[in-house]
Amino acid sequence: MTTEEVSRICKEIKDNIGKVIIGKEECTTYLLTALLAGGHVLLEDVPGTGKTKLAKALAASLSGEFRRIQFTPDLLPSDVTGINIYNRAEEKFEFIPGPVFSNILLADEINRATPRTQSALLECMEEKQVTNDGVTRKLDEPFFIIATQNPVEMSGTYPLPEAQIDRFTMQLSLGYPNVNEELEIIDRYISEDPLDTLTAVCSLEDVLAMRECAKNVFVHPCMRKYIAEIVEATRKHPSLSLGINPRGTLSLVRCAQCFAAVDGRSFVSPDDVKAIIEPVLKHRLMSYATNRVDTVERILDDILKKVTVPTEDWRK
Repeated sequence: MTTEEVSRICKEIKDNIGKVIIGKEECTTYLLTALLAGGHVLLEDVPGTGKTKLAKALAASLSGEFRRIQFTPDLLPSDVTGINIYNRAEEKFEFIPGPVFSNILLADEINRATPRTQSALLECMEEKQVTNDGVTRKLDEPFFIIATQNPVEMSGTYPLPEAQIDRFTMQLSLGYPNVNEELEIIDRYISEDPLDTLTAVCSLEDVLAMRECAKNVFVHPCMRKYIAEIVEATRKHPSLSLGINPRGTLSLVRCAQCFAAVDGRSFVSPDDVKAIIEPVLKHRLMSYATNRVDTVERILDDILKKVTVPTEDWRK
């Protein structure tokens, strides 16, 4: 598969999702970038902006298995990963797989579950496997988690620890639609839900092939140095108490490759890095200021202005 084919398939997926989610093409592009990077996405936004609808629209656009977990305070880890149940007829324990044994998993309102239940996803996210009673079971590929949480209504929630947030490749936010988009939403949803008629436009084999193609997108040594210098700047910035770790560095490189592939290019440019730097890095940083998100975004902009952009031909 070529990057041109990757771009064509991604456009078909974005057009399909666009029938349900209005005016959020950039967010959809980021979502596909994370999918091709083999990572996971944390969707954080106020209630009712379409977080769950976006996850369902992506799942409907692919031919894989989709499962949803509504996280609540009484949810147990076994409700996520699965449990061994004694089969009296055969006189042995039988493993009943949990919802994580799927291709696209929607972890809805993940911050409403207790830390013990949240941690059940850690091994799934990082190693793509589940260990239950000493037996390790691999998850099918692709395996993609879309977790949602609300930044408001904090009563009865359990904030995600930094170690778990760091395992999300990107943190995205849909935001409110503008007036024209709001009118289109009304027109499109006034008589029916377009999600009900959505059909798959991409197979799981296509997703895996696109992932392999994205891995071969060329990253010039000068681009690698550019990314390394950006990461180093976050570790030395006086306003940051926590900089980017090596996992974040690799996520930035991998997402830059995938972002370029989605755009139909076989090489990474500085613009690719600049385009994805906030969704890939901002949730991994901690600042000393109270207004965390705004400050982190400002700091990243400041770092990008100070780090020298490569002038070599990064296409070779």
